[in-house]
Parts: sequence; structure tokens; C-alpha cells
Amino acid sequence: MKLRPLVIALALLAPAVATVPAAEAADAGYSATIRRTEYGIPHITAKDYGGLGFGYGYAFAQDNLCTLASWVVTLRGERSRYFGPEAESDDPKPVANLTSDVYYKSVAASGVVRRLLARPAPVGPSDELRRLVDGYVAGYNRYLEDTGVANLPDPRCRGKAWVGPITATDMWNNLLDFSRMVSSSGLKEAITGMAEPERPKPEPPPAAGSNAWVLGRQATRGGGGMVLADPHFPWQGIRRFYQVQLTIPGVLDVSGGSLYGTPVVQIGHNAEVAWTHTVSHAQHFTVYRLKLAGGHSYLVDGRAEPMGEQEVTVTLPDGTVSVHTLLTSRYGPVLATGHTDEAAYALADANAANLRAADEWLALARAGDLDELRTAQRTYQGMPFVHTLATDASGTAYFADTSVVPHVTDAEAKRCAEPSPDPGLDAYVLDGSTSACLWGRDGDAVVPGVFGPGSQPRLVRADYVANSNNTYWMTNPAKPLTGYAQAYGKTGTDLEPRPRVSLDMIAQRLSGTDGLGAPGFTLETLQATVHGKRNLTFELMRDDLLKLCRAHPELSHEACRTLSEWDGRATLDGEGAVLWREFFSRLGRPMWRVPFDPERPLTTPRGLKIDDPAVRQALADTVEFFRSNRIPLTLTPGEAQSYSSIPVPGCTEGEGCFDRVRTGGPLGTDGRYPEVNTGSSFMMAVELTPAGPRTRTVLTYSLSANPASPHHADQTALFSRGEWVTERFTAAEIAADPQLEIITIHEEP
Repeated sequence: MKLRPLVIALALLAPAVATVPAAEAADAGYSATIRRTEYGIPHITAKDYGGLGFGYGYAFAQDNLCTLASWVVTLRGERSRYFGPEAESDDPKPVANLTSDVYYKSVAASGVVRRLLARPAPVGPSDELRRLVDGYVAGYNRYLEDTGVANLPDPRCRGKAWVGPITATDMWNNLLDFSRMVSSSGLKEAITGMAEPERPKPEPPPAAGSNAWVLGRQATRGGGGMVLADPHFPWQGIRRFYQVQLTIPGVLDVSGGSLYGTPVVQIGHNAEVAWTHTVSHAQHFTVYRLKLAGGHSYLVDGRAEPMGEQEVTVTLPDGTVSVHTLLTSRYGPVLATGHTDEAAYALADANAANLRAADEWLALARAGDLDELRTAQRTYQGMPFVHTLATDASGTAYFADTSVVPHVTDAEAKRCAEPSPDPGLDAYVLDGSTSACLWGRDGDAVVPGVFGPGSQPRLVRADYVANSNNTYWMTNPAKPLTGYAQAYGKTGTDLEPRPRVSLDMIAQRLSGTDGLGAPGFTLETLQATVHGKRNLTFELMRDDLLKLCRAHPELSHEACRTLSEWDGRATLDGEGAVLWREFFSRLGRPMWRVPFDPERPLTTPRGLKIDDPAVRQALADTVEFFRSNRIPLTLTPGEAQSYSSIPVPGCTEGEGCFDRVRTGGPLGTDGRYPEVNTGSSFMMAVELTPAGPRTRTVLTYSLSANPASPHHADQTALFSRGEWVTERFTAAEIAADPQLEIITIHEEP
């Protein structure tokens, strides 16, 4: 019989200590110590990878078991059984449960995970990662067994039949699914061919995004490297970040943000290196047009090839099963979209068999300098869809798009590309009837069909590199990057407002013109710069808008006065911020007076096209909405948008806001937006010094998704006020926390 944790309170201000006794049986022995500091942040220490995973899985389950338990139901294709086939799934891009189930059942039936686990590293997982995953599963299951489903602290899954132990296969499937997030996993309807049930059209899913700055020795006052990490991931569900420190003395010591259900840190730092990521504009899949040859067959080089058939069954709530047959090709699954008597289309996903990412993140966490970090990236080549930006204590700034990209040269694209059957498929459509249009291969690539490290965009600087989901070419305006395959994204294109304001914020800090003192970055000025809440479109259009107001006195005097008095910052008390957002959104498209000029990417487009009647109409419609619903034109972000009842500052992507937020829908007639559902998530500002890292963090939606947890919204309150957590990284810093709580957990063989 297993005993529950016994918490022993020690002397006043000393850490609370608990010991979780050994389980009766396990496949391997595990031991770990979990130290929790302010805001519940766990610091896991163990003597080996298995123990480290065990401690992490246990700590994560304490905070977020329900979210992962629900996701495991998804990965197993069992949502229809427990929640009904027509209900909306918990996928990052929600679909009907039956659609989700058919997709995930097809992934399992393909055997891709089994084949990858049979291979050695770097294509298959390393021994260290396998032990980490096994330990994580054991730790999660141990917490569940000790606590019991009926006694779980989270009311969302307490006592539910769908909650149970997880397996290593579940975790490998989760790692694979993350690699496929912007490719196969985001195309479930097209792959399964299943029509969605009639329902009100939802808001578009939150776009994955991010800001990232790496400041080199020429940009920092102290001469070392600094990193700003600001990933813009969903605030709900499985793609949230969890803040954690993972330590094996003498082997590994890494702190940062770790995506739910993964045993590694994706964005973080150790004592010598810090790194972050942003979502790349590169293509991560292509589509092949199949020339049909009658029946379920297609032609390649004049010879007919039969399509494969994959049958999957999904269990429904009444115990009956729904049977579905999917078609496959040599390229990948045959899509439902665009199918005619003459042609069909197949998806070729460069991340279809990518489990390498987790090993790469584990290797980044062990890197002692940038050279070792770059070696790790060349070894595993597993970043699924993100740029990497990093630095070390030397103050060298590094950027690379090391993501997995199909090897399609510009020449091959010109020769093989065909019209797309679906404007939603943002990728090359290639001629599948000839092997001359197969993906190529670089000699330095670890798997066939993708570009190797020698072909990837990269930049090393002493001042800075930065990205806000713009293409790679404006990583640093002093050295535009060009000459890479267009599969990585186009050059000479409009930066969009958020990347522009990002680069302008850096430029103002380096020149000392932002009101924050002498030029150059310190940790403190980095924090202040990030939370400036500038709205770039307002800055670029304000003067013209006021000209419009003066030229047309019939327009709302009160609205014009409100906007003229607003300082252009989306702070909690920013009177005019919501009015501007509503006006800007009603323009439909930015009405720029000066169009984009690729020779002037940092200063164009600009101005408001006030001679266009649509601009006056948008302002009139905006004012009418406010007045007819008795909403004050001075409505502030603090009054209009929130998360867990906490007011949230900030504005949206299109407005040109740096640490943007996005709500779950439009402004209501009550003057409130639906709850914030995406935006800045795990924010980290770190300075690497000879004495070690100095780091400030804030997890915007807090550590626990459990609404009953004390750590459900405590960091959200910090984010609301523009405050940060001072990270405790060293053993001495952790031990000095007066709120420290410690448990040790064991599982004997």
C-alpha cells in the first residue's frame, strides 16, 4: 500500500519538507527532489535522467494533470467515446472530436513512432531522452496513484472516467505531434476528408508567434550577451508553457519554459548559454499533385502506383464504432481537397517523422558556449518550425533558421510548381507524376529530403539579432540576409507593424532616444523597453487622423479629442487604446498613405489615406457602435480585456504591438472582449555575466491551469502590473527563498 506525502513543517521561515515514500514496484528505481520557490516554480534535482524525468512528471501532474490527461485522450483518438463526436476537440486548432480521433488513430496505425523508437540517435531518441521520458511517465502516474482520480484537486477532471495512467507512447506521440503542429496536425480536416458539423463560425485559432532579441556585446552596457524571449503561444490547452529548472549535478542545469507534456526546456538558459525561438516563415510541407490512373492509383514516371488504404475505427459513446478509410501515397496522406476525376493531392510533411527536436533541446541545455549549441543543432537538425536565436557569455549574437524545410530549390519550384487547389494550403504544390520533382538532399542533412545546415539562413553579430515572425531577411537591418531558397521565405517584403516596432525599440535604446537613459541595454532597461506597450499603427497614422478630424468637423469631436490626447500606449489606463483598435479593425485593411518600399523597409508603409471615404466611414461606424451601446469612447484595456478576471494590458498583432495579446472574439455590446486567449506567454529576460546569469521572468497565465490552484493567476497579476519574477537559479538563491517547499520522491525497483 502506498502512503500519501507527509508534509513536515520545520522552523519558522525554514523550507517545508515532505517525503513521498517508495512505491511497492516499478520497472526501474527513481529518486528526485522538488524544490518550489515563489509562485510555485519547481526546481527538480536528481542524480540521473530517469530520476529527473520522474521528479518533473510528478511536479507537473501536481499543477496540470487535467490538461495532460485530456490531451492523452486526444492523442489516443478517444475523444468521441468520452465527449461525443460532434463536440469541439482540445486541439490547438480545434476540430470536431470525430475528425480529431480519425486523424490520431491514423497516426497510430501508421507505426511511425514505433519505427522511430527502433532507430538509434540522432534519427531515433537518445538513451538519455528515453530515460527522461520513462521517468516523466512514472512520475505522473505516481502522483495520480498517490492522489487518486476521485481526490484530484482540479475540479475539471476530478472523478472522471477518462483520467488514468499514461504511457511512454503517449509522450512520444505528443512530441511528434508538436513537430507536426504547423503541418499535418493543423490539416486534420483535409487529411481525414471529414466535413465539420454546422456550427457558428468560430474566431480563427490563435496564431503561433513570438518576439526574440539577442543582444551582443556591442549592444549591452555590461559587454555580455542578453536574451529577450517572448513567445506568443496559446493561453489555454496543451501548448502552454510550464516554468521549471532541471538539474543533474555536473551534467545538466537548465531553467526556462517547457511545453506541457514534454520533459525538456524549449526556451531557456544555463549558466553559459541562453536561447529562444520564433515561428519561421519557411515551408515545412509541400503538396504533390497526383495524376490519377483509374481506381485508387496514380502515375509516377508513366507507371501506375496503387494508393494505400488505411482503415481506422473510432469508438462512440454508445459503444458502437465508426469506421473510416483513408488513402495514402508515396508522398504521404491523400487529401480530400481538390480531388477531381483527373487529379488528387497528397501531403508531404517534412516533420512527419521528426522526434529529433526533444534531443536537440536537451543538447542545447547542456551547451557550454555558442559553438557547442551550434554543434547540437547540426547533430540533431530537429527544430520543427522555429528560428533559433542565442548568445553566450562572450556576447556573440546568433540567429539561424534551422527548422526542418523540404529540399525544394528555387529552380525545382520553377520547374515543378503547379496551381494550388486550396488557397489555405500555403506551400509549394509540385508535380507528383515525375520523380524529377521529388525533394532533393543535402550531404550534411541527417535525413533525406530536407535542407542541411549549410543551406540555412544564419547571421552572427556583435550588436544584435532580432525576429518577430518576419522573414529572416531583416534579422538585422545593417546586414540584410538574401540569397537563400524561397522555401525559407521571401526577402524584400513588408515587415508588418510588429517586427517594425521591435526593430525601432532596439534602435531607440541603442541611441538612447527612448527616455530610458544612456544608450545600451541593461537588464533593467530591457525590462522597461519590453513593457512600453507602443502601438505602431497609431504612431504612424496619428497626424493624418487628426488632419481628418480638423477637415471634417461633422465627425465625432469627442472621439477625435480622445485619440488626440492618448499617448499611443496600450497600458491598462490607456484612454483611446480600445477606440483605436476598433477603428483600425474596421478599416478592413491598413489604409496606408505611403505604400511599402522595399528600399525603405523600416519607414514604409506609413500615414493614413484620409482621402479614402472608407476611412471616414470606419471612424463613423466605430463611434456609432460605442454610442449605441453606451460604451464610453475612453474605454481602456484594463476595463475591456482580462484573463481569469485580472485586467490585461496590450493590443493586437495587426495594430503593431510588441508584446501583443489576442482576445477570443470581438468587443461585446457590454464593452468587454472575451477572455484573452493568446499572446505573450513565457517572457524571459536574461543577462549572462561572469558571475552567472541574471534573469527576470513572467509566465503570463501562471503555472497551473487548475482554477482552484493558488498558482492559477498569481503571475497574471504580475503581468498585469508590468512586473517580473527575479529568477532563483543557484542553489543558494533557491535556499534563500523564505517560501521554499521541498519534497523528495522515490520509486524503488
